[in-house]
Amino acid sequence: MRIKRAFSARKRQALTPMSDNTVLKPAPMVTHKLQKLLAQSGLGSRREMEALIASGQVSINGKVAKLGDRVGSRDLVRVNRRIIRININERLPRIILYHKPEGEIVSRHDPEGRPSVFDKLPQLKSSRWIAIGRLDFNTSGLLIFTTNGVLANRLMHPRFQVEREYAVRIVGRLTPEQKSQLLTGIELEDGLAKFNDLSEQGGEGANRWYHVILKEGRNREVRRLFEALGLTVSRLIRIRFGPIHLPPRLKRGMWHQLDENETAYLLELVNGTSPSGVIAKHSKLNLT
Repeated sequence: MRIKRAFSARKRQALTPMSDNTVLKPAPMVTHKLQKLLAQSGLGSRREMEALIASGQVSINGKVAKLGDRVGSRDLVRVNRRIIRININERLPRIILYHKPEGEIVSRHDPEGRPSVFDKLPQLKSSRWIAIGRLDFNTSGLLIFTTNGVLANRLMHPRFQVEREYAVRIVGRLTPEQKSQLLTGIELEDGLAKFNDLSEQGGEGANRWYHVILKEGRNREVRRLFEALGLTVSRLIRIRFGPIHLPPRLKRGMWHQLDENETAYLLELVNGTSPSGVIAKHSKLNLT
């Protein structure tokens, strides 16, 4: 009875006509940092957008934008002369998993005219694909592409310590001493490097397979670590990036776009990780 009376009282209050003195104030416009929204629009990482703003190439309502500016849904944003449709509501980004074969580069332009991974991706009208991490010309495996620069930065930036796992085939077998060196650290030309985990996976004849895990993405780091011990890598495949494993049914040269549920789950995993934490090895998108 009390619940009914309380509801009736609220209903009567809601239906009470406003007096002539009532002033309706427009709701304040919700704003966001310009560089964040530009990154979410798929134009590049947040750092790239900050550089773009600092160079004077971005304007808001006809005025040159500055770092720290905020924009809302009613603002007109241009990059050079191009109008950028700012997505205030932050729709789910598009995310694609691509099984890169050997013999493709992770770049849009190549002076040598080699095949590019971007040639295989679906065309976008108002944004662009951002590669999350890179693989060299002779490395195959998982590549992730998104239209959201913030997500790309969240997965790639060294401070987030996101794991990358590789399957490595070498000629010969690692000795206990070599395993210890690879796990404790080897001095390379660009600093100390090491694997966070290393496990033997068998092999045939003189070839042996190992799975290794890194938490950074330095150029050719896996190959250089083995080369420092006088070992040559004959096959290198990335099989996992953070919580995303290379889907077993995804053939080389093919891509798979995450659906809304998969995308939402990935964003939940990523956003649930503290800046100093790790996207856990056991967190996994169940893709087939």
